[in-house]
Parts: sequence; structure tokens; C-alpha cells
Amino acid sequence: MKCAMLFPGQASQYVGMGKDYYDEFAEVRDLYKSANRTLGFDITDLSFNGDLDELTKTHNAQPAILMHSLAVHSVLVARGLAPAVVAGHSLGEFSALVAAGVFQPMDALQIVRRRGELMYESGLDRPGTMAAIIGIDEPQVRAAVDEASSSGIVVIANYNCPGQYAISGEVAAVEKGIETAKAQGAKRAMKLQVSGAFHSPLMARSARDLTEYMRKFKRGKLEVPWIANVTGEVASGGDSVIDLLSRQLSSPVLWSKSMQTLDAMYKGPILEVGPGKVLTGLMKRIAADVTVHPLTAVEGLEAVPAAG
Repeated sequence: MKCAMLFPGQASQYVGMGKDYYDEFAEVRDLYKSANRTLGFDITDLSFNGDLDELTKTHNAQPAILMHSLAVHSVLVARGLAPAVVAGHSLGEFSALVAAGVFQPMDALQIVRRRGELMYESGLDRPGTMAAIIGIDEPQVRAAVDEASSSGIVVIANYNCPGQYAISGEVAAVEKGIETAKAQGAKRAMKLQVSGAFHSPLMARSARDLTEYMRKFKRGKLEVPWIANVTGEVASGGDSVIDLLSRQLSSPVLWSKSMQTLDAMYKGPILEVGPGKVLTGLMKRIAADVTVHPLTAVEGLEAVPAAG
């Protein structure tokens, strides 16, 4: 049995995520034990019992979220389910590429830990922030960004769904973007609790450094279609994987386009593999007739189609 699998990104973390899977499934316990050894610290305890502020730090949140996604994926594999097509939101692309056969789980874990460190370091080197803009359309967001650009670097960073975007850049420019979006009638325009200007040109150095780091790891062949954030289209695989993952740090996440691509090419069960229900909610705004089953908790498995 094959299903489309979507993997969530940063901001989906919560203390206790994955513990119910850990308690119930031996394959999940083995995975977390390997992760503790690989990272050299107890990601299990941080995920299940840690302080939320500590868990939310970029270099901790990214491996913790990846581990939850990999844990759920391991249970799906044990049940005989395989991906028909994969996509991940930002950080979630690494989980997606484990499911697609490109990265080994512990290699992906090391990469996202380093990715989080690089993003944090870029935030110190070139300070910036992000803001959510909700309730206005894309041309209005573009107009707000264009006007705010007089105050510094600012871009649209996330095209999450119609009426929901994120902007990213230098602090003064993002603040100007918030003011302009509110004046245009945005229902919400507010800063996000992030350590830098993710998916903007301020992440260019991190993107270069991440490229070099990823090349240290062996990669497998892309076994199923992967819809990439940077293009919103199915990627070709090969060397383009590293290029797309690197570009993603300083380029917008085209999630709405990605899900339109998915809807056009695939009709069948869709699973959100990881913590939270963010991607399930976004899909309702992108393609209202498409149902996504979130698997943030064990009870979500009841909705998963039986293999066979």
C-alpha cells in the first residue's frame, strides 16, 4: 500500500512529542537510542520531558521534529506502507528525503542539527526576523514587501496557502512590512519567534556552508517523486537534491504551489507524518476537497489505510 506523505517543519514542536510512539513501538525506541548516540546528547529526554524554550531553539527543534517524523515513518513502514510521493515543509524536506531513500536516518539527523546551528549563526551574523501575514492576498503582500524594501532587505518567505504568508528580512524592513500589511487590511500581521531571517537572502552564507556539509554524506537514489519547496514541482533527483536543499534556506517555500502539484498528480490517501496538524490545516485552504490524515499521536494511525 502506498500513500502520499507530507512532513512538517519548524514550529510544530511540543514537549512530549513522540512519547506515545516510543512507549508503544520497539522500532521507535531503537530509533531514538540511535539518535542519542549519534548526537551525543539525549534528544529523547529533550523531546519528551525538556523545557519548551530549550526545545524551541533552532538547533534543537530541527532534530527533535525530524525524529518525530522518522519515528512515525518507521511505524508506517513496519505496517507495510510506503510513500507514493513525498513533500516536506522547509525542515520537513529532510524527513521526506529519508522516506524517499536519499538519506539514511542518522545522516539526516546530523545534517538538520548542523542546519539549525548554521541558521542560528546566520541570525547572529546578519540579524533579522520573520512575520506572519494573514488575511490579505498575494498581490497585497507583494505590495507591502515592495514598500517595506525602502527600510532594508525583506522578501516573501512562505507561500503557505491563499491568505497565509510569511515575510522575512532585516528587522526594520519586516516591521515596516507589518505596518503596511495592517494598513491593507491584514487580519493578523505579527512577528514570529525565530532566531533569524529564514528563507531570505540573509541566509546565503548558511546555504553555502550547508552545501559543503551535506556533500560529506552518502546519498541514495530518489525512489519516489519529491515535490521540492524551491520550485513547487517534482524534482529530478541526483545532484539537484543538494542544490534544492541549499537554495531553500535563502529562497521562499512554495507550499501552496507544491500542494497544487500534488493534487494534480495524485489521488489517494495523504498522511501528515510528524508533529502537529499544520499541513493538514493548510491543505484545507489550498484544496478543500483533499483530506490529510495527521499522525501526530498514535491514535491517528486508526485512519491509516491497511496495507495489502
